[in-house]
Amino acid sequence: MSSTAMRCWDGLMAVLRGTSMAVLVFMMASICYDAIMRYAFTAPTSWSLEINSFLLVYLAVIGAAEAQRHDAHIRITYFKDKLPLKARGIIELITGLLGVVFCVILVWRGGIMAMQAFEYGERVSSALGTPMVYPYALMPIGFAALGLQFLIDAFSAFKRLSDPDNEEDVAHG
Repeated sequence: MSSTAMRCWDGLMAVLRGTSMAVLVFMMASICYDAIMRYAFTAPTSWSLEINSFLLVYLAVIGAAEAQRHDAHIRITYFKDKLPLKARGIIELITGLLGVVFCVILVWRGGIMAMQAFEYGERVSSALGTPMVYPYALMPIGFAALGLQFLIDAFSAFKRLSDPDNEEDVAHG
């Protein structure tokens, strides 16, 4: 991949990482505020649970690409680690390609859900009445980012596999 494209990707991931941190701080503050209002003043907020539920989805789908980028997902590699370097590289390539396919499907279906929610004006049946297009739009955005990261991983695995002088890199990804 070109260095310009990777710099853009790094910039986008930095923005997503920063917004995720801000969301987490907001969630902490609003949940504490709601707990204080609920138990100290017997006046709970009407918006905290709804907003924080949506923000939790944001953290999960937006954070997935960052976790994939840093190879931070939980996994069991006992058998994979016993394979030859070339086999590990092939597994990484296949994993990246399957991840792209999975994410494309979720972007497509999530986009349909978001468009239908927008078209029909769907709202949460609560006092806040949040338009459902916003939480539904998180799905295609988050899975598009994750799919791009899977594509970058697949491209890197392919590049390592096609360069026989670079076998050491196959083991370290």
